[in-house]
Amino acid sequence: MAKEEMQKVKDYLKNIIQILPERPGSYQYLDDSKTVIYVGKAKNLKRRVSSYFNKDQNRKTAMLVSKIRDIKYIVVETETDALLLENNLIKKYKPKYNILLKDDKTYPSICITKEEYPRIIKTRTIDLKGGDYYGPYSHEKTMYALLDLIKKLYQPRPCRLPLKEKDIDNGKYKVCLNYHMHKCKGVCIGEQSKESYLKDIHDCRELLKGNIGQILKDMRTDMTLLAQGMRFEEAQAIKNKYEQLKCFQAKSEIVHASNTNIDVFNIETDENNAYINYLHIIQGSIVQAFTFEYKKKMEETPEELLIMGIVEMRERFKSKSKEIVLPFKIDYPDETLTFTIPQRGDKKKLLDLSGLNVKQYKFDRMKQAESSNPEQKTIRLMTEIKQYLHLPTLPVQIELFDNSNISGTDAVAGCVVFRKLKPAKSEYRKYNINSVVGPDDYASMKEVVRRRYSRAIKDQLPLPDLIITDGGIGQMNCVREVISNELHLDIPIAGLAKNDKHRTNELLFGFPPQTIGIKTNSELFRLLTKMQDEVHRFAITFHREKRSKRQIASELDEITGVGKVTKSLLIKEFRSIKRIKEASLEQIQKVLGNKRGINIFNALHTINQ
Repeated sequence: MAKEEMQKVKDYLKNIIQILPERPGSYQYLDDSKTVIYVGKAKNLKRRVSSYFNKDQNRKTAMLVSKIRDIKYIVVETETDALLLENNLIKKYKPKYNILLKDDKTYPSICITKEEYPRIIKTRTIDLKGGDYYGPYSHEKTMYALLDLIKKLYQPRPCRLPLKEKDIDNGKYKVCLNYHMHKCKGVCIGEQSKESYLKDIHDCRELLKGNIGQILKDMRTDMTLLAQGMRFEEAQAIKNKYEQLKCFQAKSEIVHASNTNIDVFNIETDENNAYINYLHIIQGSIVQAFTFEYKKKMEETPEELLIMGIVEMRERFKSKSKEIVLPFKIDYPDETLTFTIPQRGDKKKLLDLSGLNVKQYKFDRMKQAESSNPEQKTIRLMTEIKQYLHLPTLPVQIELFDNSNISGTDAVAGCVVFRKLKPAKSEYRKYNINSVVGPDDYASMKEVVRRRYSRAIKDQLPLPDLIITDGGIGQMNCVREVISNELHLDIPIAGLAKNDKHRTNELLFGFPPQTIGIKTNSELFRLLTKMQDEVHRFAITFHREKRSKRQIASELDEITGVGKVTKSLLIKEFRSIKRIKEASLEQIQKVLGNKRGINIFNALHTINQ
């Protein structure tokens, strides 16, 4: 391959890696013929895939990397799900660089047999005619712990006898050692009724499905009754089982054998595009996953776009599935298909997984576009602000205010301006508080806002599209009184409020102010917090400068012949009284001249002594 072509490949792969999500999932490497040559799993996709492209590689890894021409991935909820998905994809693609098991064994499952008196067994073979299957379990210890829990709680029969109710009534069977060891309740001789046994099996099914809420509730009731009856040892035994059951991890959403052959679709849209994810499930295993996008041409509805996607994917991958799982109802012309819109259960989990992947794909495409066009990111974030606050226009110009003082002394305020979400530092303004005596933040805020926008009206300066105060409801009301009641301006006002730990935790808007539901870990909320930090930094820096100047001026006032001009020159040059005292005679003379410099230098060092 030519050097230029190789560089293009490296740049292409680098761009993919940059936008990979930091989530669990499975990744697939493809060669120049679009063949999957390696399948892997990761707790953090971005970190794991990046590690392959480090300089420190062994010979085998370097060989693999040299063959990679494209990277695909599927996100899941947990690392265990990623492990199961990796197992399925390796079996499907048989990649050149993956280790393949010669006997093609899979992870074990738990089966409840379809017998008159069902058994509960471990198996690696799936035969849906012979029973109902739960799992598979990627860690055998988890499965064995679960089987052990079932045996302790319900003692299902461990024997392989083909039990029939008629034969039990006729006394055909005899109990085995398991009965005498209290590992079986003796259903084979009628010691346990058929109704009771099937009730236990039903509870086992619920446990295997992860529906353990009612079982735990019953256990709590039993523990309470036993404790009230002073039967503490029995209550403790149930408590032990209760704790084991609480620790049980529900089965994986990725694989469930009852989902034999289905297609799953989910969709996300924006103004210009539609993104559709397709999952193909065979015997509970994901064997195909694909996400693609449509460019909208007209005002197509999500239903129309999803129908187009279903036709496209089923044709492309030759799917013969008779059941399709969807997020909403559609008018599809094929009456031979069954459309399911699940509200709970395994199919709902698969639909959610498809939704997770399509959201991730949409996010990745957006990040790709923004990396090549930063203006697009700015427009998106401004649009989010506009939508959350229901603003009439995009907030191109945002102004923020903050006060700073110590017990009312050296009171100042700052105003910072953000234009297109970028700080416009040349338009920052500092304000000395003139009309307020004592520590009154509300009155200070009113003064500053009044001065700011009275001047803007007088000089016909552009007004902001949004004002944000560093504070809660009180600060917002102060600003509103000046903006709306005094100046009769129509400018939206928001507030960023802090919690008891002095951390910004909510955005307020409206009258009366209401909390806007923006997640605190979202990109938008982090941006607003940075804007708040900037106005706080600007105001407190101004406050410190003013306080420092006052302290310097007070010491210089003790020196005869030092007036406003001299103090101003010294403060501007040295910034603190300590630096003035540490300055040499030559440095002071350079600022004040020879004669004044000698007088000030001698006076300062006389005071020092």
